[in-house]
Amino acid sequence: MDIFDKIHIMEERRDKVKLGGGDKRIDAQHDRGKLTARERIDLLVDEGSFVELNPFIEHRGLSFGAEGAEAPGEGVVTGYGKVDGRLIFLFSQDFTVFGGALGEMHAEKIVKIMDLAAENGAPIIGLNDSGGARIQEGVLSLDGYGKIFYRNSIYSGVVPQISVIMGPCAGGAVYSPAITDFVFMVEKTSQMFITGPKVIESVTGAKINTEDLGGAKVHSSLSGNAHFTAPTEEEVLDEVRRLISYIPSNNETKPPRKEPIKSRPLGERVDELLDVVPIDGTKVYDVRSVIQHIVDDEDFMEVQPSFAKNIVVGFGRINGDTVGIVANQPKYMAGGLDINSSDKCSRFIRFCDCFNIPLITFEDVSGFIPGVQQEHAGIIRHGAKILYAYSEATVPKITVILRKAFGGAYVALNSKAIGADLVFAWPQAEVAVMGPEGAANIIFAKEIANSDNPEATRAAKIEEYRERFANPYVASSNGIIDDVIDPRDTRKSLASALEMLRNKKKSLPKKKHGNIPL
Repeated sequence: MDIFDKIHIMEERRDKVKLGGGDKRIDAQHDRGKLTARERIDLLVDEGSFVELNPFIEHRGLSFGAEGAEAPGEGVVTGYGKVDGRLIFLFSQDFTVFGGALGEMHAEKIVKIMDLAAENGAPIIGLNDSGGARIQEGVLSLDGYGKIFYRNSIYSGVVPQISVIMGPCAGGAVYSPAITDFVFMVEKTSQMFITGPKVIESVTGAKINTEDLGGAKVHSSLSGNAHFTAPTEEEVLDEVRRLISYIPSNNETKPPRKEPIKSRPLGERVDELLDVVPIDGTKVYDVRSVIQHIVDDEDFMEVQPSFAKNIVVGFGRINGDTVGIVANQPKYMAGGLDINSSDKCSRFIRFCDCFNIPLITFEDVSGFIPGVQQEHAGIIRHGAKILYAYSEATVPKITVILRKAFGGAYVALNSKAIGADLVFAWPQAEVAVMGPEGAANIIFAKEIANSDNPEATRAAKIEEYRERFANPYVASSNGIIDDVIDPRDTRKSLASALEMLRNKKKSLPKKKHGNIPL
């Protein structure tokens, strides 16, 4: 047998691996409206850039019964490639081979690619489509999951980790995506749950289908486990590529720059901002309009848009540089902070701090949401996460107070006291312990009660409090606000501040790690 014969054998084995579970199972995958593991990779990475690793790994010869003792590629494709010319590592589970079930060597392939990603400082992307643990391998499957979870944890904050759920992800398997930075789901074809509908019915008697239990809509709007969703696999993978364009490859590099294409010059005022935010604090508006007028090319990638809608978080660029944006959303719950919004923005803040992304906060907050349910469910503990996340963040941190900034919520949302580098305010901003209406009722209670016209007196006292205490100049005179700016100059002011803070150096006291109130 000469070298050409050996090459022929190698090519035959490789072709067999590429065929996965065979034509019938590939057709069945397509009939479900799903792509194959390799088709997904082709959509994700730059054309011709994918290099497969460990295609010939096999399980250790355990007997799996009459149907297919072989597992081509061990049910997962692993390797590296490029997205917009930047290195990424990935694994793509192959549902056509044992339903993508994870066994010892399946896990070994994933673990090896995760280690390579960390060692080479590049994002790791997991395309998940698996029936869960390979029961036939018993505890070896569980051990494989454990090795993956361990690396998810220790590489957190080292390289970005992205999970894309493209089919079932059940049982212990869901904990890997839960540890990663971002989770994408395909609407109507992907699910995540700890226990399936049949188990739930047998234990609790409740009947529910997989979509209502753990589909994309549930996790993007109710549980908060999913950060992005789209109707098709192609659209989801496009969004993954878009996200990668905003973030750095690792914790020691900065995000890639992208020069604006159609944004007006920085020196040109944005007159539209004068009409977006009503002076009247009781009137609502969409804070995303403010954001879009300020970021480059009006391009804002919102994270978790359907979950905890009273806070808006996401990525944009200002003068070419990526920024992370946190903004109160007056359209929902008057922009107040509750348990879910506290968790949502705290986690986003910590991701940005991990990966050298400056933070910009647009503030219009009346306070933390009051109520027995919120108190009993732990708003104190959850709200404290925001304080902790902002306080420990060492990236450039800038706040713009658009309108209201009251009480503990004002302090929590990147105030000067907890480490903001710069705090700007618009002229209509109100900064105080509480709103003028509530404060006047307390401070001037006797005068109002003893007045011949209590309502007129109350209105006068509210206005007096607003003029004397709630305007931005009181806070500015004490150095709590760095400048009161014309709303039309916000983009210019932020660009200048970011340039000034570009080489900011700040370190925390030496410690193993803090103890965030989880």
